[in-house]
Amino acid sequence: MSELYEQDYARWLFENAALLRAGRLEGLDAENIAEELEDMGRSEGRTVRSHFRVLITHLLKWEYQADQRSSGWRGSIYNARRTIERRLRESPSLRRRLREFIADVYPDGVFNAANETGLPESTFPERCPYSIDQLLSTDFWPDAG
Repeated sequence: MSELYEQDYARWLFENAALLRAGRLEGLDAENIAEELEDMGRSEGRTVRSHFRVLITHLLKWEYQADQRSSGWRGSIYNARRTIERRLRESPSLRRRLREFIADVYPDGVFNAANETGLPESTFPERCPYSIDQLLSTDFWPDAG
Protein backbone atom coordinates (compact mmCIF):
# COMPACT_ATOMS: atom_id res chain seq x y z
CA MET A 1 0.00 0.00 0.00
CA SER A 2 2.90 2.40 0.64
CA GLU A 3 4.07 1.83 -2.96
CA LEU A 4 0.64 2.92 -4.16
CA TYR A 5 1.08 6.13 -2.14
CA GLU A 6 4.03 7.04 -4.35
CA GLN A 7 2.50 5.82 -7.62
CA ASP A 8 -1.16 6.92 -7.50
CA TYR A 9 -2.04 9.21 -4.61
CA ALA A 10 -5.76 9.47 -5.45
CA ARG A 11 -6.18 5.70 -5.65
CA TRP A 12 -4.21 5.35 -2.38
CA LEU A 13 -6.66 7.73 -0.69
CA PHE A 14 -9.75 5.90 -1.90
CA GLU A 15 -8.38 2.44 -1.11
CA ASN A 16 -7.40 3.45 2.43
CA ALA A 17 -10.83 5.06 2.93
CA ALA A 18 -12.50 1.84 1.78
CA LEU A 19 -10.35 -0.23 4.16
CA LEU A 20 -11.27 2.06 7.05
CA ARG A 21 -14.98 1.84 6.28
CA ALA A 22 -14.76 -1.92 6.05
CA GLY A 23 -12.94 -2.09 9.39
CA ARG A 24 -9.92 -3.77 7.77
CA LEU A 25 -7.33 -1.87 9.77
CA GLU A 26 -4.54 -4.36 9.14
CA GLY A 27 -4.41 -3.36 5.46
CA LEU A 28 -4.05 0.37 6.11
CA ASP A 29 -0.92 2.33 5.24
CA ALA A 30 -0.78 3.71 8.78
CA GLU A 31 2.55 5.55 8.49
CA ASN A 32 1.57 7.52 5.41
CA ILE A 33 -1.94 8.14 6.78
CA ALA A 34 -0.43 9.59 9.95
CA GLU A 35 1.88 11.79 7.87
CA GLU A 36 -1.02 13.01 5.74
CA LEU A 37 -3.14 13.80 8.81
CA GLU A 38 -0.30 15.81 10.36
CA ASP A 39 0.16 17.69 7.10
CA MET A 40 -3.55 18.49 7.02
CA GLY A 41 -3.24 19.99 10.51
CA ARG A 42 -0.25 22.08 9.46
CA SER A 43 -2.17 23.19 6.37
CA GLU A 44 -4.93 24.66 8.52
CA GLY A 45 -2.34 26.75 10.35
CA ARG A 46 -0.78 27.88 7.06
CA THR A 47 -4.20 28.97 5.82
CA VAL A 48 -4.90 31.08 8.91
CA ARG A 49 -1.41 32.60 8.68
CA SER A 50 -1.96 33.47 5.05
CA HIS A 51 -5.21 35.30 5.80
CA PHE A 52 -3.57 37.17 8.68
CA ARG A 53 -0.81 38.27 6.27
CA VAL A 54 -3.40 39.77 3.90
CA LEU A 55 -5.38 41.29 6.78
CA ILE A 56 -2.34 42.95 8.33
CA THR A 57 -1.11 44.24 4.96
CA HIS A 58 -4.43 45.93 4.24
CA LEU A 59 -4.93 47.28 7.77
CA LEU A 60 -1.50 48.90 7.60
CA LYS A 61 -2.28 50.36 4.22
CA TRP A 62 -5.67 51.54 5.53
CA GLU A 63 -4.04 53.26 8.49
CA TYR A 64 -0.91 54.68 6.91
CA GLN A 65 -2.24 55.68 3.53
CA ALA A 66 -5.68 56.91 4.49
CA ASP A 67 -5.99 59.12 1.40
CA GLN A 68 -5.77 56.00 -0.79
CA ARG A 69 -8.44 53.91 0.98
CA SER A 70 -10.55 51.88 -1.37
CA SER A 71 -13.48 49.54 -1.36
CA GLY A 72 -11.04 46.83 -2.46
CA TRP A 73 -9.03 47.23 0.74
CA ARG A 74 -12.24 47.25 2.80
CA GLY A 75 -13.42 44.08 1.07
CA SER A 76 -10.07 42.37 1.52
CA ILE A 77 -10.01 43.22 5.24
CA TYR A 78 -13.58 42.05 5.74
CA ASN A 79 -13.07 38.81 3.80
CA ALA A 80 -9.83 37.95 5.60
CA ARG A 81 -11.51 38.46 8.98
CA ARG A 82 -14.51 36.33 8.04
CA THR A 83 -12.33 33.56 6.63
CA ILE A 84 -10.12 33.49 9.74
CA GLU A 85 -13.20 33.32 11.97
CA ARG A 86 -14.64 30.45 9.91
CA ARG A 87 -11.37 28.53 10.14
CA LEU A 88 -11.23 29.10 13.89
CA ARG A 89 -14.80 27.83 14.29
CA GLU A 90 -13.85 24.69 12.35
CA SER A 91 -10.53 24.26 14.20
CA PRO A 92 -10.84 26.03 17.58
CA SER A 93 -7.50 24.64 18.80
CA LEU A 94 -5.79 27.07 16.40
CA ARG A 95 -6.90 30.00 18.63
CA ARG A 96 -4.11 29.28 21.08
CA ARG A 97 -1.58 29.83 18.28
CA LEU A 98 -2.86 33.20 17.02
CA ARG A 99 -0.12 35.27 18.69
CA GLU A 100 2.48 33.02 17.09
CA PHE A 101 0.81 33.27 13.66
CA ILE A 102 0.57 37.06 13.86
CA ALA A 103 4.17 37.49 15.01
CA ASP A 104 5.27 35.18 12.19
CA VAL A 105 3.50 37.03 9.37
CA TYR A 106 3.69 40.62 10.62
CA PRO A 107 7.07 41.28 8.93
CA ASP A 108 5.57 40.03 5.65
CA GLY A 109 2.61 42.37 6.13
CA VAL A 110 4.98 45.29 6.68
CA PHE A 111 7.00 44.38 3.58
CA ASN A 112 3.84 44.05 1.49
CA ALA A 113 2.33 47.30 2.79
CA ALA A 114 5.59 49.17 2.14
CA ASN A 115 5.91 47.62 -1.30
CA GLU A 116 2.32 48.45 -2.26
CA THR A 117 2.26 51.98 -0.83
CA GLY A 118 5.78 53.10 -1.63
CA LEU A 119 6.28 54.04 2.03
CA PRO A 120 9.51 52.93 3.72
CA GLU A 121 9.22 49.88 5.99
CA SER A 122 10.42 52.08 8.86
CA THR A 123 7.05 53.90 8.62
CA PHE A 124 5.33 50.94 10.24
CA PRO A 125 5.62 49.74 13.85
CA GLU A 126 8.22 47.09 14.61
CA ARG A 127 5.57 44.83 16.17
CA CYS A 128 1.95 44.38 15.20
CA PRO A 129 0.05 47.35 16.64
CA TYR A 130 -3.29 45.55 16.56
CA SER A 131 -4.59 43.19 19.22
CA ILE A 132 -6.09 39.85 18.27
CA ASP A 133 -9.54 41.24 19.09
CA GLN A 134 -8.95 44.25 16.85
CA LEU A 135 -7.67 42.11 14.01
CA LEU A 136 -10.76 39.91 14.14
CA SER A 137 -13.37 42.60 14.82
CA THR A 138 -15.37 43.71 11.80
CA ASP A 139 -15.98 46.94 13.73
CA PHE A 140 -12.29 47.87 14.05
CA TRP A 141 -10.86 50.22 11.43
CA PRO A 142 -7.60 51.93 12.44
CA ASP A 143 -7.37 55.71 12.26
CA ALA A 144 -4.86 57.42 10.05
CA GLY A 145 -1.33 57.05 11.45
